[in-house]
Amino acid sequence: MTPAVRPGTPGAQWRPGPGRTGTGRAPGHHGEILQGVFLDDAGRRCAGLVTLPLPGPGSRAEFTRRPGTPPRQLTVYPADRTKAARAAALTVAECAPGHREPPCGGELRIAGDIPVGLGMGSSTSDVIAVVRAVADSYGTRLPPEVIARLAVRAELACDPLMLDDRPVLFAQREGRVLEVLGRALPPVVVVGCSLGAGAPVDTLSLPVRTHDDGAVRAYERLRVLLRQAVVTGDVALLGEVATASARRGQELLRHPEFESLTDIASRFGAAGVQIAHSGAVAGLLFDPATPGLRRRIRGCVRALEHRSIPATRVFSTPAGSHPTKEFRSGPAHRRVDRPTRPDTPRRPAPVSAL
Repeated sequence: MTPAVRPGTPGAQWRPGPGRTGTGRAPGHHGEILQGVFLDDAGRRCAGLVTLPLPGPGSRAEFTRRPGTPPRQLTVYPADRTKAARAAALTVAECAPGHREPPCGGELRIAGDIPVGLGMGSSTSDVIAVVRAVADSYGTRLPPEVIARLAVRAELACDPLMLDDRPVLFAQREGRVLEVLGRALPPVVVVGCSLGAGAPVDTLSLPVRTHDDGAVRAYERLRVLLRQAVVTGDVALLGEVATASARRGQELLRHPEFESLTDIASRFGAAGVQIAHSGAVAGLLFDPATPGLRRRIRGCVRALEHRSIPATRVFSTPAGSHPTKEFRSGPAHRRVDRPTRPDTPRRPAPVSAL
């Protein structure tokens, strides 16, 4: 059941009324390194993915409880965040039984700067930030597995943004970890770009893929190689896995720029390419120890622009910590103008550009 959402007045200043206010945050990501169908511990097939961490962009939420109001009566700012509203109602139902008051409605405010429809986890980031804000309003911190369960119920599938830095193979439709691949991804420098002129991808409109035994075996081989890359810190092997996964994703997404992307990666000595399997964001992966790295990155950016592939950002993902370093220059923003579908619209968000 969808909660009764009352929109805020456009342009009006949001002011929380009486009640306990909680806050929550969640990061985004830069698409996937690996995505496909894998076998769980019981030998059952399930969809899974490994995301590439991204510094900076994320979602923030504030939730103020309104004791005495119906639990599904929510005032949401902005009013179009329907999945986040569902997450709020589900989290109230999760947290309220542990307190000496009945479930109630409230006011929810969401803000974020993750571009929409590019496969960067904007929807999941909103949902997780909201779950954390509602839990905080009850003085509670929910464990990651509970947040994952609520996120899947709110949006049918979610990214593993509720987890720590460890790279995991995550079953996005079930909200569970299939495997912890190691302590941290090998450190990489990523030249980010957007394909398809940055147009959002409506993943629900894409045909459903079927995977035969051969495809599952191929994904399992990539899983083994990625595990090895993580354990040994092998950036070249990481790039090989990401490129193979991206190429398989092309069977569905069919980005016309894909061959140009792999050609540029080869010309400038990148370890490989990664593409969001549910969007248009992509990246060229470089080993930080590559000789002449800055020169290669500058050449890579020029080559991308020459082929009308907008470069968006260059960032690094240090091993063993949250990715924090990001390099920016030139125009400040690119904007996303279209939501992915009526159920998941968001206010246009800037993409930091080179």
